[in-house]
Amino acid sequence: MKSTAHYEVVIIGLGTAGMTARREVAKQTQNYLIVHDGPLGTTCARVGCMPSKAFLQIAHDYHRSQKLFNKGLIDHSSKPNIKDLMTHTRALRDRFVKNIINDMQDWEDKILKGRAHFKDKNTIEVNGKIITADKFIIATGTTPVVPEEWKEYSSFFLTSDTLFELETLPQNILVMGLGVIGLELGQALSRLGINVTGINRSDSLGGLTDPMIERYVLRRLKEEFPVYIGEAKLLGPSNGDQISVEIEGKIHNFDKVLLSVGRKPNLEKLGLKKLGIKLNNKGLPEFKQTNLSLLDMPHFFLAGDANGNRPILHEAADDGKIAGYNAVNELRCFKRRVAIGITFTAPNIATVGEKHDEIIEKKIDFITGAVSFENQGRAITKLEEQGLLHVYVRKNDGKILGAEFQCPNGEHIAHLLAWAISLDMTAPDALKMPFYHPVVEEGLRTALRDAAKQLPNLEDELFFCDDPPIY
Repeated sequence: MKSTAHYEVVIIGLGTAGMTARREVAKQTQNYLIVHDGPLGTTCARVGCMPSKAFLQIAHDYHRSQKLFNKGLIDHSSKPNIKDLMTHTRALRDRFVKNIINDMQDWEDKILKGRAHFKDKNTIEVNGKIITADKFIIATGTTPVVPEEWKEYSSFFLTSDTLFELETLPQNILVMGLGVIGLELGQALSRLGINVTGINRSDSLGGLTDPMIERYVLRRLKEEFPVYIGEAKLLGPSNGDQISVEIEGKIHNFDKVLLSVGRKPNLEKLGLKKLGIKLNNKGLPEFKQTNLSLLDMPHFFLAGDANGNRPILHEAADDGKIAGYNAVNELRCFKRRVAIGITFTAPNIATVGEKHDEIIEKKIDFITGAVSFENQGRAITKLEEQGLLHVYVRKNDGKILGAEFQCPNGEHIAHLLAWAISLDMTAPDALKMPFYHPVVEEGLRTALRDAAKQLPNLEDELFFCDDPPIY
């Protein structure tokens, strides 16, 4: 008979959400176990945020050097050393992963390596061991989507999980899917001298929903490499060393295809269906957004990328906090932070707060403040005069609802807007805040002014001495 071990909490998955959940659980009990299948280190550190940003930084710096050379401002031009570039990317990746693994040393005895499979609602089996628990936190992360009909040609495919392992880069590549990952890596590859072609099913790029911003970003992206909107038909190998793909009725041959059509939660092999857990049309369990417990299995918590809600590191960390807290305490409702989405292209693409389509769907009466960065002072001096920003403001009270944009240093403007929205600031409130000159953030002020002019009562941008504080 197999031996059985019992724990108060079992955490399945040791990525960002799982690690944060462990920290919360450990505040209340040491009777917990973490089950992890695969290499240690988070998706972000191993194959996501951090290696990609190292890779992107070099590509953007190289692109800038070429721009300076073309303007006659520096007297030499060179080609990137791809092999050393890839080695550098992996070296930084390994450094980030090592830091994470080092942080596990004090509790590594709590980790059981292996794949968990549910036997019933309180029991899992791992490597032949039977384990029971009062609560389960599922934080199993995601893997890149590979269309089933394409798997027989897998030797031609790359994903964000495999790209950084290459010693050199293919010279002719199709980037399929221009979400955040596809846009970032596609632009970086192009700027490093790789022949890139991009294709996306729709004209919504990098999470954007505002039609005017979408059109602007698409037009400017096409200035860097060919981009098609529609479907691609895989035809199979060509001459043995390339793959043929039909796009808009024409046949293109590529050395490799970078698949960036999304990531899917790692839930299929857990055996959740046998427990009677209801799944939605995406194959995911239904859960309460406020405490992350499953609707029909309240002692289960679904955290991080695995729940398909906000697959971003800082959101996964918040999920872990919520799930970990609720697994060892009385259930509490947690308020989520204002949503931020940043694509680290150059210029950055970002969405903050409520997106354009969400505001339309809610039928909110709103106005749009706009600014172009093509003639903005700081953008010009940076040789980055590109960008368009829309900030959405509720018409009846001037409250800032959200924004979508592309602009230089957009990652910083995104945070300013997120903080303003978190504090329920209006456009006039935000205009009373300091803006230095010359900075890119002055573009945000221009957009806020454009919005404020459309409000019923235009306020002065400076406080009077007897004005009460906003907060």
